[in-house]
Amino acid sequence: MLTRMKCVETIGKGMATSPSNDWEWAERWNQLFDILSVEPRREIINSLLDEPQERRLSLPEAAESPNQSMDSETLAIHLRHHHLPKLAEAGYVRWDRERFCVQRGPNFAEPAFIVGNVFESLDEIPESLVDNCKIIQKSSNDDEN
Repeated sequence: MLTRMKCVETIGKGMATSPSNDWEWAERWNQLFDILSVEPRREIINSLLDEPQERRLSLPEAAESPNQSMDSETLAIHLRHHHLPKLAEAGYVRWDRERFCVQRGPNFAEPAFIVGNVFESLDEIPESLVDNCKIIQKSSNDDEN
């Protein structure tokens, strides 16, 4: 299994496809940060980071977070109708509607680079972003052990 750092080194070499002009570059970055602005989508990317490219992860489990208070059924509805279409349209994931599972898409390297680097820089994250974030606190504790 790839470590998070190895995954970031492997996929963090640049964007998967090359936009042809400055406007397209800006739009790619805007799309990336828009998609990563919502926790269930970040959790899906985070869940896929440590998995081989071909591995499929069950939903809604791959999107669940200790920071969320949403029940699994409600989360599944949000995933089907909002989050997964956005992730798939950007090429960040592929999802199987029938089996309700997800795997890396052709542009997975883009969000993986951002999310992976956040977790590789835990000791540099400002305290104001760590307070009450159970995911970051858990990752910090795991790194200490």
